[in-house]
Amino acid sequence: MGKLKKLYVALVVLFLYAPIGVLVAQSFNASRYRGHWTGFTFKWYGELFQNEGILEALQNTISIGLASAAIATVLGLVTCLALRSMGRKQRSVYLGVASMPLLNADIVTGISLMLLFLGFGLRLGYGSILMAHVVFNLPYVILCLMPQLLSLDRNCYDAARDLGATPFVAFRRVVLPELRPSLLAGFMLAFTMSADDFIITHFTKGAGIDTLPTEIYAELKLGIHPEMYALSTLVFVFVLVFAVLLIINRRRLAMGRNW
Repeated sequence: MGKLKKLYVALVVLFLYAPIGVLVAQSFNASRYRGHWTGFTFKWYGELFQNEGILEALQNTISIGLASAAIATVLGLVTCLALRSMGRKQRSVYLGVASMPLLNADIVTGISLMLLFLGFGLRLGYGSILMAHVVFNLPYVILCLMPQLLSLDRNCYDAARDLGATPFVAFRRVVLPELRPSLLAGFMLAFTMSADDFIITHFTKGAGIDTLPTEIYAELKLGIHPEMYALSTLVFVFVLVFAVLLIINRRRLAMGRNW
């Protein structure tokens, strides 16, 4: 029975990572054509760093993702603090309203934001993408923060205030450290959603600016360049290394607490 369980888990992992393995292999294929192996090469990685269109799209993706995630995290924290001070029924209503955009179709959100920006006379471009990403990232951050904020013991905050701490110092020294895991989770989720978004970005980006998803879509008309395989491989390696470092850090923190 134990062997069957291990075999099942191995098959699931294989099913999940087989497409990524094919992508990584294709990034080292000397041929420009998919499924036709002609030899091993690093050529596409060299051409990747010479492709200005891809590099500019990557830069936009990272900068918009980090900025929108940071703004959404700050706004989400302020919103959760305001919601916590409300009564249970009122808080439930507002949380339901804040969660509704998660159920809304992306194409509806994208068109709505585009019409809103144009209605206010805003020019579609970098700024409109950033504002749109903050809008659809905010509910994710609230969902990450609210449960942990509600579970905090307010007596610790009150004790800090009784000992002479100002509200800001008590919040920074007592509350904020307890919320750090949720803040990090909300920030990472917001960044991931921003970097992965296509539909909302497509409707709010305007002309002359692209992120990686919209750049890849534009290249589909002429065929995906092999440089995209190389870029996707580098992104996967970065995420893998980041995940490993997080696991190591958690283990060290756990060992330190046990000690």
